[in-house]
Amino acid sequence: MKVLLIQDVKGLGKVGEVKEVKPGYGQNFLIKKGFAKPATPEVIAEHEAAVAKATAELEAEIAAMKELAAKLDKLEIIITKPMGSNGHLFGSVTKEEIAEALLTQHNIEIDKKHITDKTAIKSVGEHELDLKLGHGIHATLHINVQGEK
Repeated sequence: MKVLLIQDVKGLGKVGEVKEVKPGYGQNFLIKKGFAKPATPEVIAEHEAAVAKATAELEAEIAAMKELAAKLDKLEIIITKPMGSNGHLFGSVTKEEIAEALLTQHNIEIDKKHITDKTAIKSVGEHELDLKLGHGIHATLHINVQGEK
């Protein structure tokens, strides 16, 4: 009996492989537990179509991330924070403030979790932040922090 694996099965194979197994093992274990489907031409074609669709969606998502990274590399956002008489900011610029400023100034929404800079911005001036967008794609965001008394 031939089955198409829809989950990894230890000792048998990986997802998407067609394997020849004994009928009892195929029917009573693999198919019954949801690890496999009978390898009919319709099931194989359906699986190949699903894989092709997932690949196309992934490629489109990666292309969109690369386009967003190129756009973010060119942008600068301005954040105004209260400043003391000694020239230092009260507190630091938070990831939430950066994400909110990017949304209000350039209408680009990113999750604050994508901002990966380890050091807090505590001074007035120009800063660069690394944004991790996913799929190994990074962007650099330019921030101009201005103080107000």
